[in-house]
Amino acid sequence: MRNHSSDNSRRDFLKKAGIGGLGLGTLSMAPYENPEAAFAPAVNTNSAPSDLRITDMRIAEISDVIFRTPIVRIDTNQGISGYGDVRDGAAKEYALMLKSRILGENPCNVEKIFRIIKQFGYHGRQGGGVSGVETALWDLAGKAYGVPVYQLLGGKYRDRVRVYADTTGDDDPHEFARRMKQTRVDQGYTALKMDIGIERISRVGGPGCLVNTHAHVPVGDRRLQSQYSSTRGEYGQINHPFTRIQITEKGLDVFEEYVRVMRETVGYEVQLGIDHTGHFDKNEAIKLCRRLEPYTLAYMEDLIPWMYTDDWRDITEATTTPTKTGEDIFGLEGFKELVDKRAVNIIHPDLGSTGGILETKRIVDYGAANGIVANLHYAGSPLGMLASVHAAAACEYIGVLEHHSVDEPEFDNLITGIEKPLVQDGYIAVPEGPGLGAEPDYNMLEKYLIEGEELFAPTPEWDQIRSWDRIWS
Repeated sequence: MRNHSSDNSRRDFLKKAGIGGLGLGTLSMAPYENPEAAFAPAVNTNSAPSDLRITDMRIAEISDVIFRTPIVRIDTNQGISGYGDVRDGAAKEYALMLKSRILGENPCNVEKIFRIIKQFGYHGRQGGGVSGVETALWDLAGKAYGVPVYQLLGGKYRDRVRVYADTTGDDDPHEFARRMKQTRVDQGYTALKMDIGIERISRVGGPGCLVNTHAHVPVGDRRLQSQYSSTRGEYGQINHPFTRIQITEKGLDVFEEYVRVMRETVGYEVQLGIDHTGHFDKNEAIKLCRRLEPYTLAYMEDLIPWMYTDDWRDITEATTTPTKTGEDIFGLEGFKELVDKRAVNIIHPDLGSTGGILETKRIVDYGAANGIVANLHYAGSPLGMLASVHAAAACEYIGVLEHHSVDEPEFDNLITGIEKPLVQDGYIAVPEGPGLGAEPDYNMLEKYLIEGEELFAPTPEWDQIRSWDRIWS
């Protein structure tokens, strides 16, 4: 007679150990002549994972509760689907153009497929298609083998990942600080980021805060345009060194007042970083970093574009305020010069631009091997955030992960099948369910669909390859 208690214990062990480890200990629990039997309880039983094939790719593009973000769904011949994000603010076509390249492939061969599609990714939002597809492949592979994604990456170093809360804001520095404390610190966050741009400084401080803004304002309007402008030729679309805007001592005083009040309100135990300072060159960046040294900031982020590596090194060497950049860089290759030249103190990959989960782990590990820590940028849906959690869990050294939707009460409701709230006491627990550990809530996706869009509509027009992809002769 079989010992059912022993059988149950064995199954529990296998479930916890996961296929991703494929350890000798797991094999030793199976009869020598049939080691495959040891894996059976954890494997998707529709058929063998080796027979899994990609049959379709569809998109649900949503907004309002988060930035405009296309959600990728990859379907298979076994009835399981995987999900990922095209980076916030990117076009769904960045992912759809990859469909014809991956149909018929086994999604468990993630790195093989990544090498097929990598050439179609690039920096910024152009990396969003490759990254979203790669994330969906890991989700599928985890579901096929019945293990969380982190297990497929080699296991986890931590059970939860620390989160930093992105900014609220107000022209009144005291109200700004009060909101940050009430909605973030009092809710358990121990790391914060605040946006303070020179547009706000000019608006609040009045004339005399900046030099050369009149070259970038509409006729008859003395207000500096938004750095987020998408109109070519406007201030927001002019690369930093070419605006020739400078910050005066008065402007530095106004800037410092925001930081001083914030520190007095939230204290010094909380990590405090600053982002979106505006478009100016490295000399102004150095001036600003030095002025804020007494406030022991965690970092100054994206002071100048990431590709100006030598300028970044000059800034970093000129101040004790830590420097950080990287959210728009695609691939490990894009980070190597920053790391090798020690141009910044902190690298800042965004899984939605890097190329996905495994490439993010490679980037973080490369930085760590060279003594440079990584924070993770993220501003998309909860699915992509959980993908970032898996990547962070699988890295030995990691800083904090961004949460850009702290003030959105419906953010957590976009997914189901996982404990909520996602963020508890400033941390996200590493999911233990198969794949990413959560599924999209279709009713919620339907609620926030872009006007005119259909939920995961068929995409047969993207089934056929229309170009010769080889980049060598």
